[in-house]
Amino acid sequence: MPADIPMLADIRAAADRIAGKVLRTPVLPARGGLNELTGSTLYFKAENLQRAGAFKFRGACNALAQLDANQRQAGVITHSSGNHAAALALAGQLFDVPVQVVMPKTASEVKVAAVQSYGGRIHFCEPTQQAREERLADLSQSTGAHFVPPYDDWRIICGQGTAALELVEDQPDLDVVIAPVGGGGLLSGTAIAVKGHSPDIVVIGAEPVLAGDAHLSFVTGRLHPQMPPRSIADGLLTALSERTFEIIRRHVDAIQTVSEIDIVRAMRLIGERLKLVVEPSAAVPLALVLSAPAQFAGRRVGIILSGGNLDLQRWRW
Repeated sequence: MPADIPMLADIRAAADRIAGKVLRTPVLPARGGLNELTGSTLYFKAENLQRAGAFKFRGACNALAQLDANQRQAGVITHSSGNHAAALALAGQLFDVPVQVVMPKTASEVKVAAVQSYGGRIHFCEPTQQAREERLADLSQSTGAHFVPPYDDWRIICGQGTAALELVEDQPDLDVVIAPVGGGGLLSGTAIAVKGHSPDIVVIGAEPVLAGDAHLSFVTGRLHPQMPPRSIADGLLTALSERTFEIIRRHVDAIQTVSEIDIVRAMRLIGERLKLVVEPSAAVPLALVLSAPAQFAGRRVGIILSGGNLDLQRWRW
């Protein structure tokens, strides 16, 4: 991978590399009165319909496609709350690479089951970034498995950026693109793809206020650590890395936060109006539009629905 920050050409190369393995998910126009409700024209990139149920499959395939023979034989290891774990496990099946995953013990049952169904071997840990990294370091040393990070890796970032690349190819006249942000892999790749396509499109990261470390990092200009894991948007409970933060500082126009109530409202509207099941993290961009309609009024807004791995047993609307 390039030593410097990737460009649009690197996102396109990743798209070519993973073609035939990932789905080109649809871009769905708003319906059921969502445009009237928000005052904007909305388009939804439905990555909840991606293989393994989330955009993470893109980065996982791009990473495994670039392993050498020794790395494939030794296998790979990662840490993840669920979607990256499942994506890597499924990609491991396709590339015949053994996959081990360090997961927080608070991970949802549906995501644990998905990793296991794809053949991934799970090691549980406490739900903190430090616990994840310490457990992973011990396992990497003892097994020799190659580390594939959830987001802090050019291969992952370029793979994730292919979702936004497809979005702007299918809907080239957008004014704004909004992606959720946790560790920053999706937002980083999105920003590279969108700004490479058209520098005039505004790129915004959306984040729960209860997990607002990326917002704090963006406005202060220095990295802030992960906040306590209190938000229902469990896929966004990680902190930016130096790598993703640098891309975001260069190419993202804003990171804004939303409340838990707005996230639940957005999830419900997506289910009722679009007839799609999404997890809380995926609803955060629409929650932003709903909470600040004047900001987006009259604009054509692309929203990345990042995943659909929702544990319905845990939800009481």
